Amino acid sequence: MQGKDTGEPDRTVTAHGLLLDAEHAFLRAEFRLVRPLLQRFQNEFGTSSDTDDTSMRHAVLRAALAARAGNWPEAARWCPDRDDLGWADTDIVHSLAVSALRRLSEEGRHAEASTAALAIVLWAHLLDEEDLSDFHGLLSERRDTPVPEELWEEARHHLHGRIADLLHALDVRAGRDALAAWRTAWEAECDGIDPVVIPSAADPDSLIPLGLAAGHLVRHGRRIDLLDAYTARHPDTTAWTVDAPDHRACADALAQALAGRGQDRVRAGEWTSALSDFSTAARLGRTLGAKEEQAVLRAAANVGRTNTGRGNSPVTRIQGLDLAHALLPQDTSLGAELTAELVRQGRRVFKSDPAQSRRRFARALEVTPGDPDARSGLDDHLRADLDRGDKLRVDDVQGLLERDPECVPARKWLGDHYAELAMAATPAPDDTRSTLERRVELLSLAVDIADPARNSRVREQLDTAVLLLAEYLEVTVSPSDVIDLFLRDLLRTGVSARFDQTVESAYLNRARERERAGDPGGARRDRACAERIGAGLPAQGLLFGPSPGPHARGRGRDDTGQEALF
Repeated sequence: MQGKDTGEPDRTVTAHGLLLDAEHAFLRAEFRLVRPLLQRFQNEFGTSSDTDDTSMRHAVLRAALAARAGNWPEAARWCPDRDDLGWADTDIVHSLAVSALRRLSEEGRHAEASTAALAIVLWAHLLDEEDLSDFHGLLSERRDTPVPEELWEEARHHLHGRIADLLHALDVRAGRDALAAWRTAWEAECDGIDPVVIPSAADPDSLIPLGLAAGHLVRHGRRIDLLDAYTARHPDTTAWTVDAPDHRACADALAQALAGRGQDRVRAGEWTSALSDFSTAARLGRTLGAKEEQAVLRAAANVGRTNTGRGNSPVTRIQGLDLAHALLPQDTSLGAELTAELVRQGRRVFKSDPAQSRRRFARALEVTPGDPDARSGLDDHLRADLDRGDKLRVDDVQGLLERDPECVPARKWLGDHYAELAMAATPAPDDTRSTLERRVELLSLAVDIADPARNSRVREQLDTAVLLLAEYLEVTVSPSDVIDLFLRDLLRTGVSARFDQTVESAYLNRARERERAGDPGGARRDRACAERIGAGLPAQGLLFGPSPGPHARGRGRDDTGQEALF
């Protein structure tokens, strides 16, 4: 790239030459010459060129001029990324870097984030272990003698520490935590992560992405600093999950830090806190390793217990075992120990705190489905509720009766419950039949569950309901429906004359229908049944074989022996 020099005949100028002149003028402190040279470069070649070195050298010079004028936001805006600084003149980079540190050292500059970002990027470039900027060579040239390698390394580390101390002091003065600290950004940049960015107007304090800062702290053994800073920002640790948008960026680093602190706490005998750390780490997506699993098992064996046995905390032990079981569900011993502890504490507070006792037994059944001790504990609570007349759920009482068929209070409660439901049912205008059927079904259940000898009132209610249903069927549907109701053995012949007459009429009516349909054999059988019912025989079993009794309800007709007749 070149152009015509208007000052001298036949002299040409190049972009490289103009920049070189401007750099030399800047280093000689001839600043009145630098700006015209840069302006001429811009006029003739533009602010960007087709070669990387000229554009980067131009940008660093513009940044250095802005810094000298005290316009540090402008200086930060012009400064190239660290990857591009290798094209710039090392002397100019060093001059700008020194100026940035001096600026930060001035009183009241502890919050000037753009200047801090500029200083961090420039000094990380100059002090790079691979010496990409040849800062070592620059110092040797200025000393007019080579700097010995051992002295160079010592000096480089010393300067690195001085910069870190300055940034840390500014962090303390501004109250920045480890995640937002300029020192963290400095260390991460020197690690070669290149995370530092010039702050934007929308986020003026951010020099490094949060996830990169968290990862850096973990890698450098500063997990406590990370956890302290993150907890201060997000006190509700129960919300720390890998799927939560607010925590996703730091999830992996947090999980590593928590798992490490969990192992430290196990070694210190802080069992509950250790299990809490491992649990939170798991929610953040960490799969525990073998050593971490052993730490969980050790904490589970000791949580809630003391060496002497005095001061043991059953509640703490249950909570700890619950966390351990969730972390290692495949470990059957943890599930068994948690179940046993839940049952023990459920029994312990059975009378003093029934609600807690129930929760303990219910949780034990969740951990170990079908555990007999836990099931027995809940059944004992049901029996106590029945004795007190407390409000209960039908399914619970039915389950108790299935497990203990001889439980008289359960039988009585269910019988009364079904009878009350039956009597509360009122026929609907558009479906009177379904309501009558439902009432018969409920009363039949009540009679079937309760001892008929001690429940004559319900038996009478059932007889009445069956009669009402039979009369309804006689008027509205076919004779076969009445006969089917009779064959369900809900109300025997000889108990209600009206019911017997209804059934007898149904058989006679069906006999006539069968005759008209050309079924004389069926008609004869129906008339025979009607005749026997009309004769008023006291026991239905004499007609149709031994009566199966009310407990046979729901079995097929063939079991009654009556299908052979009908």
